[in-house]
Amino acid sequence: MARLGAASAVGGLCGALLLLWLPAAAFATVVPVLIGLAVVLVIIQPWLARRLSGRPDRPAHGGLLLLLGVSGSGVYGGYFGAAQGVLLLALLGISLDESLQRINALKNVAAGIVNLVAAVVFIVVADVDWAVAGLIAVGAIAGGQLGATVGRRLPAPLLRGFIVVVGVVAIVTLVVR
Repeated sequence: MARLGAASAVGGLCGALLLLWLPAAAFATVVPVLIGLAVVLVIIQPWLARRLSGRPDRPAHGGLLLLLGVSGSGVYGGYFGAAQGVLLLALLGISLDESLQRINALKNVAAGIVNLVAAVVFIVVADVDWAVAGLIAVGAIAGGQLGATVGRRLPAPLLRGFIVVVGVVAIVTLVVR
């Protein structure tokens, strides 16, 4: 978790800085594609993980590719955040030989680190609307607690189906806007 946390922090910092630097409309095309890719990865994750688990060259803790993927997902999360968890679940599920519930816990910590780093950047650099930020924080904390509680109890196929539905809803919402 320490290595994944460091990769998340670096990615979150880069994503937050990109959000402050790039034009506001820059991610409108890329974000639905990234969420779509993450949904596809979540769907094929069990099959792909089975195929990769038998390979003798598969690193025990995901290796450099996982660190780069988590850092890239941190850039995405620091920049845009929505459905970052879907992307992280796919990356972690393909790379690690762990249950979906444990991967969900790792995802929660990694996404929390990205959000914390990005929030600190925005607090220092941007003009924050504290009333809106407070409402978002309360919703994020409540949602994180509820998601973690429910995620530990759901069977993996049901949790995977829920994740896919959330991802598809996010894509539709972004494309229809």
